[in-house]
Amino acid sequence: MSSPRIERHKLIDRAFHWAMAAAMFALLITGLAPKLGISFEWLLIHWVAGLLLTVIIVGHIVRALFWQSLKSMWFTAADATAVSSLLGKDVGPKPGKYSLAQRLMHHAVTLFCLAAIGTGLVMLAKIDSPLWTRDPYLISAEAWGLVYVVHGLAALIFVSLIVLHVYFAIRPEKLFYLRSMVFGWISRDEMTANHDPALWTDHTSRHEGQS
Repeated sequence: MSSPRIERHKLIDRAFHWAMAAAMFALLITGLAPKLGISFEWLLIHWVAGLLLTVIIVGHIVRALFWQSLKSMWFTAADATAVSSLLGKDVGPKPGKYSLAQRLMHHAVTLFCLAAIGTGLVMLAKIDSPLWTRDPYLISAEAWGLVYVVHGLAALIFVSLIVLHVYFAIRPEKLFYLRSMVFGWISRDEMTANHDPALWTDHTSRHEGQS
């Protein structure tokens, strides 16, 4: 008899994840390919993907604030003693709905995503579009230099984060997480083997009840 299924990701959250992934890949390809000498009309795709990513992130923030529990992703002082879990060791208590590694990845993506979006929105002032008129003198030359440095650094770090994320997503022992991001569920056996059911309950959505 198969183990009962536990919902880990709702459809709206899975849609957010894959839409964000598509937008980020479009941004990285259109942003980095020209630097490698690959010539194509990339600018329109780049800024449209950037605006799409901005809308997705704003929607996710609103959902997280009003329909989900921020506690499920919070990094606490107790987590500092569980860093060994990042090395794959079976040490210390089981996590709640999200492991320490997953939460640290989320924090890193949040930080550099906001940096890329903030600087990207400023950089829109240097192009013409049907929605606004080009204004390259919006900020000083020195400030433009800082904007480009932060934007480029965020892009390079994103490459590393994506490689790391994909690597752990396709590891055999972690494939059930990938399945949950596609179909939404993990089995009860997988949940109890890798998570603390009591903490999982504490981290459920405020409005949606237990996952």
